[in-house]
Amino acid sequence: MSVVCRRITAPDASLLTNIAADVFDEPVQSDRLATYLAAPGHLMVLAFDGDLVVGQCTGVVHYHPDKVTEFYVDEVGTSSAYLRQGIATAMLTELFAWARELGCKEAWLGTELDNEAANGLYRRFDGDEDTIKYYEFKL
Repeated sequence: MSVVCRRITAPDASLLTNIAADVFDEPVQSDRLATYLAAPGHLMVLAFDGDLVVGQCTGVVHYHPDKVTEFYVDEVGTSSAYLRQGIATAMLTELFAWARELGCKEAWLGTELDNEAANGLYRRFDGDEDTIKYYEFKL
């Protein structure tokens, strides 16, 4: 098996037709995908095994008037059939490289405290762990 990571932009939307189980939380909707990929600073890296999407990693560039440009990692997902093969590490490495090219100086993300696999992945990138309180708002 040879998995390849690729940066995805708006013209690449048609590549998301053959997606392995549980890569995304819900089925990908073409109108939402088009909107996401068309928005400036929205980045997506996919992992492919042939033409099958087996992983996804997304994030958003944040510009601030008083802080360095930072990158928020929004999602990291790998099909359960492809876990523990370095795919998430490869996707995140590519996503961080892309964010650096766009001027980002820092990156951040959140995950559940009991998500051992995700926490193990993020520790490999030498991230500083912190305890935060999470709030969610309906708009």
